[in-house]
Amino acid sequence: MSDEQKMSVTVLLPAGRLPLDIMAKAHSLAGKYSLKVYLSNAQNLRIMEIPETELEEIKSSLAAVGATFKAKGKFPLPKVCVGNNSCNLGTIDTEALSGVIVDKFSGRKHTKAKFKIVISGCTLCCSGAKTTDIGIIGTRDGFEMYVGGKGGPFPKIGMRIGKKLAEDEVVEMVETLVEFHDKKTEKKQRIFKLLKDPDFPYSEV
Repeated sequence: MSDEQKMSVTVLLPAGRLPLDIMAKAHSLAGKYSLKVYLSNAQNLRIMEIPETELEEIKSSLAAVGATFKAKGKFPLPKVCVGNNSCNLGTIDTEALSGVIVDKFSGRKHTKAKFKIVISGCTLCCSGAKTTDIGIIGTRDGFEMYVGGKGGPFPKIGMRIGKKLAEDEVVEMVETLVEFHDKKTEKKQRIFKLLKDPDFPYSEV
């Protein structure tokens, strides 16, 4: 049995969509190197059990077909439900909104951890928008926004800070929250810890 250290790499999947080229390459590499493939709760693709000596070659092979990787300081991809294109209860195109947010913030040089963003296509919130740091919910009257929710052993529903919002208002509020989080965070923290800060930019509605 080899004592070589095993590594993992996480391929980012915007809106949880797995491109066929990346799927095929991951399948090929997993077969070649006896790797394990895991679809994470964050809707990314984690490739595990990588021999340390093969890590860079495997990353290069994936990058060659368009893969990008999780790394410290990257803006977090929104977690989404399937949206109105695949669910008759959905009121919004969650993939499209995720793309707008990713395009807006992907150029940030560094984003402090550890907040998460979730988009739900309706008020059932299958993707968990009310129990995450920044939650966006599509309704028939526009968007609602929640902030400061969390899961874990002591789950907490976030505070609603917006209703009947337009898409541009949602993006602007996300930007305000991200900048506030960066300003108030030394290394990493969840947004629920900032809700009682006297400078918090939004009130409950």
